[in-house]
Amino acid sequence: MRQNKRFSMEQKKARWGWTFVAPSLVFFLVFSFYPIFNAFYMSFFKKNLLSLKPPVFVGLGNYSYLFKSSLFWQSAANTAIFTVGAFVPLLVLSLVLAALIMSRRRFQKLIQMILYSPAALSSVVAALIWLLIFDPRGLANQGLNTLFRTSGVNYHWLSSTGMLRLSTIIVYVWKYVGYFTVVFVAGIGAIPHSLHEAALIDGADRWKDFWHITFPLLKPTTLLVSVMAMIQCLKTFSTQYLFSKAGAPTRPIDVITLNIYNTAIKDHNIGRASAMSILLFLVMLFLTWLQFRISKTEEVSYM
Repeated sequence: MRQNKRFSMEQKKARWGWTFVAPSLVFFLVFSFYPIFNAFYMSFFKKNLLSLKPPVFVGLGNYSYLFKSSLFWQSAANTAIFTVGAFVPLLVLSLVLAALIMSRRRFQKLIQMILYSPAALSSVVAALIWLLIFDPRGLANQGLNTLFRTSGVNYHWLSSTGMLRLSTIIVYVWKYVGYFTVVFVAGIGAIPHSLHEAALIDGADRWKDFWHITFPLLKPTTLLVSVMAMIQCLKTFSTQYLFSKAGAPTRPIDVITLNIYNTAIKDHNIGRASAMSILLFLVMLFLTWLQFRISKTEEVSYM
């Protein structure tokens, strides 16, 4: 009788759980899954965005065109350069900053708040701030001139290919390093303090404690941050878009998302833009799977 009553109670809990989760699931299906399936469907058609004519089925024509397009491969190369250039500093800096914050006894929350504050800004505002900094008369040139003891040298942050790519990476790292630092801080804080005390009793210094205790137990957090950072880098758009609109050369920073935007909005070719979106989605999916495969993450036990 008790088992039936308990089973009935569990059913009620599950029913109420689904009731509260249902709106979020519907929202996710409508605004996430539907666009993916619709983009996949449209990628097999030739369709002018502003035309009232029905789309023309071209099969794999859009994909075939993209694989032969030098512009697409250029945008893919730009995306790869940006992703590698931003992903590695994001992962390393956020881990180092989190370890430094946790090593302090005072002002931990204040430092986290200061580091996290750029993440609260919209990407547009962040890009506009850095456009002023990278201006020929801005703080970037002034800072380097002071550092290298030069006078009036323009380092071409928004015109030289290498410096322009570096500037977009700097903006992204500055904006998101605080966010991932907070994630790492939460992961480090979840490790029982007794493990660190035991390591110190055994004669381990802070470096050995971090390398042999903290870092291995941060494996799930590191995987989470690496996946989130990689996806965030691959879908970058606002910084490159605003920099190009401000007069910077488009070719060095023409990432896939910017190419998708120009193809769909400027060229009105929604079918080809959808094909690029699907290819980018598949790359994200593959790299996420690869990271899980390499890490072989399991539940971490502190016992």
